[in-house]
Amino acid sequence: MERSLSMELVRVTEAAALASARWMGRGKKEEADNAATEAMRKVFDTIPMHGTVVIGEGEMDEAPMLYIGEELGTKQGPKVDVAVDPLEGTNILASGSWGAFAVIAVADQGNLLHAPDMYMEKIAVGPDAAGKIDINAPVIDNLRAVAKAKNKDIEDVVAIILNRPRHEKIISEIREAGARIKLISDGDVAAALNTAFDFTGVDIMFGTGGAPEGVLAAVGLKCLGGELQGKLKPQNDEELRRCHEMGITDINKVLMMEDLVRGDDCIFAATGVTDGELLKGVQFKGSIATTQSLVMRAKSGTVRFIDGRHMLKKKPNLVMK
Repeated sequence: MERSLSMELVRVTEAAALASARWMGRGKKEEADNAATEAMRKVFDTIPMHGTVVIGEGEMDEAPMLYIGEELGTKQGPKVDVAVDPLEGTNILASGSWGAFAVIAVADQGNLLHAPDMYMEKIAVGPDAAGKIDINAPVIDNLRAVAKAKNKDIEDVVAIILNRPRHEKIISEIREAGARIKLISDGDVAAALNTAFDFTGVDIMFGTGGAPEGVLAAVGLKCLGGELQGKLKPQNDEELRRCHEMGITDINKVLMMEDLVRGDDCIFAATGVTDGELLKGVQFKGSIATTQSLVMRAKSGTVRFIDGRHMLKKKPNLVMK
């Protein structure tokens, strides 16, 4: 992939963040998601690449744009798989809560897992503990492994997990082990990434969330040298059929990093919509808006935090009517 593609993709996530941020706290998650999707799609038309959506807003008959199989970019440049979530955390934004962002992951064509829209059990860590975890091991063993890798007492380890009834057993085991917990309402892509940055205070992510989000998070962690392991959790015969179509006949198969994102090169870009541990959200002041973005490339290992200042009068499509 071209080196310049990293910076081009930031323009896409910035547009989605700016368009959706006006809906913060208004209780209208569908309108916010639509605004992010439309803005992201328009900017994609200007990006020098030949992209194909492998993880997007749904199948062609379910989504008017950024649907699975849609071609993106100018058709000039590298052929790439594209995974998008124009607004990771629609409920977060609708309630004005913590940690919504716009996100894109890109890899060379054929290198991203075409994860179906179903549940995935996940465990994720940053680079210090990569190679030390095992999704099939007891919670206590993984906590001990992370504590040892990060030179911490287990009481100082912080696990992050979605606050869902299905996680009651894991939450109980974490507490019994003596570790601390950060419960979140939504947004497990951000949660997985937070394990790779010490300043977030997060050491390990547990729990079951969306499979597409698992692939997005895996791309980010690959850029950072971290690790995510996953297992698909089909809930019905249709989802089981989709697993078989992917070649996964053993539902207990552990998806490792190379299963989720193959090769040595991928790009991850995200822009904060609401404030979070990792990124500041969009701030508006009259005709000016500010953004904070993260862009990373696995091949070079480069991680950039980018502060943007935007003249809204020159971007009329991003002003909520």
